[in-house]
Amino acid sequence: MYSVLKNYINSRIQISETDLNLISEYFLPIKVKKKQFLLREGEICKHLWFVSKGCLRMFKEDRKGHEHILLFAFEEYWVGDRESVVSDKPSDYHVEAIEDSELLQISKEKLNDLYQQIPSFREMHIALQQRSFNKLQERMQKTLSFSAEEKYADIMNHQPEILHRVPLSMVASYLGISRETLSRIRANQLKR
Repeated sequence: MYSVLKNYINSRIQISETDLNLISEYFLPIKVKKKQFLLREGEICKHLWFVSKGCLRMFKEDRKGHEHILLFAFEEYWVGDRESVVSDKPSDYHVEAIEDSELLQISKEKLNDLYQQIPSFREMHIALQQRSFNKLQERMQKTLSFSAEEKYADIMNHQPEILHRVPLSMVASYLGISRETLSRIRANQLKR
């Protein structure tokens, strides 16, 4: 599990093997089964998770019980409610494994200590948060302005792993369209 994290970090910053090994000591390896929750709405998120293997989703349920998926986390993705971690306030989201997954877990306290020990790791993490924020803004803009067909084309072009690894009902939720609309779009794609 640690080799995925080390490769991820090595590809983003200049770092010594000693510091990489120190970083690894801050993470706890965990395995989660498909459909297992790491976080439920209303709980305070105490950890962030780095995905070594598998797939998770972060989502919210509305008052009618409909799920709205904010993101999918595949290998080399981070997942967790950062706002809840930082503020110690209850989360508005659920985090659930879609596949059996292997994760590296780090607590807020250990993450802050790691930032002090290895400033380049902190800088990498800040850059990651900025990139995540930018991607979320881009996704919101597409959700508000793209047609259902454009949303599907965009995911085919930029996030095809979602279509190969995630159930269609979850893909529809992520795109903000009904399962029926997604089925129609896919059928039209096959006719072309």
